Amino acid sequence: MIEELLELARRRLEPGDGADALERRVERTSVAFEWGRLKAAGVTEEAGVNVRVLHRGRVGVAGTTAVGGDGVAAQHAAPLLDRALASAELGEEIALAFPAPAKLPRVATHGARAADASLARLIEIGSFLLERLAREGCQVNVAIEREVADTRVANTAGAQGSYRTTGVAVSADVWRIAGDDVLAIGDTIESTDLPSEDALAGVVRSITSRLDHALRIVAPSEGALPVVFTPAGLSAVLLPVTQGLSGKAVLQGISPLATRVGEQVFDQRLSLTDDPLVPGRTASRPLDDECVPSRATCLVERGVVQRFIYDLETAARAKSASTGHGQRGIFGKPVPAYTNIIVGDARVPGPGSRVPGELGGGLLKGIKDGLLVDDLIGVGQGNVIGGAFSHPVALAYRIERGEIAGRVKDAAVAGNVYELLKRIAGLGNDARWAGARFTPSLLLEGVSVARR
Repeated sequence: MIEELLELARRRLEPGDGADALERRVERTSVAFEWGRLKAAGVTEEAGVNVRVLHRGRVGVAGTTAVGGDGVAAQHAAPLLDRALASAELGEEIALAFPAPAKLPRVATHGARAADASLARLIEIGSFLLERLAREGCQVNVAIEREVADTRVANTAGAQGSYRTTGVAVSADVWRIAGDDVLAIGDTIESTDLPSEDALAGVVRSITSRLDHALRIVAPSEGALPVVFTPAGLSAVLLPVTQGLSGKAVLQGISPLATRVGEQVFDQRLSLTDDPLVPGRTASRPLDDECVPSRATCLVERGVVQRFIYDLETAARAKSASTGHGQRGIFGKPVPAYTNIIVGDARVPGPGSRVPGELGGGLLKGIKDGLLVDDLIGVGQGNVIGGAFSHPVALAYRIERGEIAGRVKDAAVAGNVYELLKRIAGLGNDARWAGARFTPSLLLEGVSVARR
């Protein structure tokens, strides 16, 4: 176990030095249906240990997958520590302080039904979706992934914590190919528990309603238009903001928000919180990968920038405190990373619940001519932190006189996030989880729409 590894570090390190370590074991069961038939089903297992040392003021990291049932094999512990110490010889100087023992919050991260579900049960879930999404002229794909993981973190200062997580992700997509028109519409739900039949039915309704609207193709308008971004379509809008709120970006000098803490940067209707204590979410945890207890962090409150996310290293460089956002893999040093991002002030529903809501969240009424964006192409590519974006649409609909007129093709949307989010015209009533982000639809005015 990592306790023995850290005890070895205590004996070998000098006064003022320190170390921490993470051990993680993951069992992953995957089921895939392609074109309506079971394509693959299997189980994989992964395990590894990551150790970080602070030696003579420098940081070194090493990792190994040579982990047995009782943790790091004894013959591998000393060489692993040797590699971390050798890494520290070339590491950067930093005044890193490992956290002391602290009381950890309680959070539901494990579902017994999910952990015990048989492969046959997971296949049943896929078959349920296949049956209800079947449609003439369309192909259906379904993927189910169940993950059971054990994580343990400890350091030489005496802090430690462990927790077990489960995660079940169910995704489905429907493809319709008609001549040169290729249409793909999908949806995904994630939780620590198996999805209920109501939640699966919500996926079916979500996909079929968007598919029905997409069968009619219409020409898009052009110019500066009101655009509704659905929860799934908001990535291009929110990505620059979350990147700018990372302490790493602040230290690199590339965040436009670096000097704007306490300022009204966005519309008063925009709030942004990262909360690792939401029950039933796959990213939730009682402590981060550096032994820092988890807590909710308000990043933007009613348009005012409040703070940035930090891990131990970025916090030390910024002369701040870690916000509990340290995340690490087996072979790298920790980095600041988000858990559950919550947009707006909507109440987060309980574990396993799903309320699909009306497409557009009730924001379409009153729009004479505009666009509803559900998916964009190329989000995350290039230098997005400055806020400028320009993306072709993968799935979008034209809005005419408050209703969806049909799907648009060969169109692109563009704008600057920091300008658009100063004037939010509306938040929808359809707040839902889209991956690790809980958000309603947003109506933004003056988005540039062009035909391609």
